[in-house]
Amino acid sequence: MKTLIVIPAYNEALNIERVIRRLTETAGSIDYVIIDDGSSDQTADICRENGFNYISHPVNLGLSAAVQTGFIYALKNGYDAVIQFDGDGQHRGEYIREMEKQIEDGSDIVIGSRFVTEKKPLTGRMIGSRLIGAMIRLMTGRTIKDPTSGMRMYGRRLIRLFAENSRMTPEPDTVCHLMRLGAKVTEVQVVMDERIAGTSYLNLSKSIRYMLTVSISILFEPWIRADRKLAGKEENA
Repeated sequence: MKTLIVIPAYNEALNIERVIRRLTETAGSIDYVIIDDGSSDQTADICRENGFNYISHPVNLGLSAAVQTGFIYALKNGYDAVIQFDGDGQHRGEYIREMEKQIEDGSDIVIGSRFVTEKKPLTGRMIGSRLIGAMIRLMTGRTIKDPTSGMRMYGRRLIRLFAENSRMTPEPDTVCHLMRLGAKVTEVQVVMDERIAGTSYLNLSKSIRYMLTVSISILFEPWIRADRKLAGKEENA
C-alpha cells in the first residue's frame, strides 16, 4: 500500500523537526508532505534547511485548506491512503501500520482513537467529545468512541472526494456524513502525547464553540450536504 502522511503545520518551528525525526524512526520509509499553512515563524525555513518534503501556502488558509492541499498532492501522485498527522508532536508513527491493515481489510476511514480500550477522566473536552459522539450515534446508529481525534487515515476512494470538494473538512461532521453515505469507519487504539512546545489554537472558549458548531452541523448535515452516495471501489482513481 502506498500511503501518504499529510502534516498540516502552522507556526510549528519548535516542533516540526522533532516530529519528522520521530516519524521516520517509528514509521520507517513512508512518504510524507508537510503543509506549511502560511506560518509567520520559521517553519518553512526549517523544512527547507532539513530537506523535508513540504508545500507552503502564501497565507494562513486554515486547517481544512491545509489538509485539502495534502489530498490534492496525494491524488496527483497516486497514493492509496492518506493519514492526517499533527505537526505538534502529539501523534505517534508507530500506529500507522495497524491503521494501514484496517484500510487493506476494507475500511474507508480509520481513526486513531484514545478510547477504544482506555478510559480518560471526565474533563470539559471529554464531555464535548461525548456530545459529538452522541450526535453521530443519533444520526448513524453507530458508535465512534473518539470522534474528535485528529489522527485519521482515509482509503483510496475518499482521496479524490477530499481533494476536489472543499466541503469535505477534516472534522467529525464530515466523518458522520460519510458514514451515512456508506463509508466503513473503524478505530484503532492509540496513545497521544502532550504538546511539548508552542500553543494550541483551541482555548476554552474556542473549544466550546467548536463542540457546539460541530454538533449542530451533524444534526443538520442531511439537509446541508447534497451527496447521496460514495463512488464504488471500482471507480477509484
